[in-house]
Amino acid sequence: MRLDKYLKVSRLIKRRELAKEFIEHGFVSVNEKDCKPSTEIKIGDKITITSPSKRKLSVLVKEIRMVSKIDDASLMYDILGDTEDEN
Repeated sequence: MRLDKYLKVSRLIKRRELAKEFIEHGFVSVNEKDCKPSTEIKIGDKITITSPSKRKLSVLVKEIRMVSKIDDASLMYDILGDTEDEN
């Protein structure tokens, strides 16, 4: 599954277009590497999202689903870390 779609389906980022913008501006990495919206995601990948306000969220991909209900979206990943940079 494409990274931009995974971020939307898992509800880590609310809209796919916003996910695409975050990726293109370098706020998202996969396995500590720069990526594109079309980067293929697989189970076991580590996705790190850094917001413009420097909040960093790291997740481990557990499942890949084409669609998910709001209640089931968080089952698609495990949170590895959620930190806020104070600088």
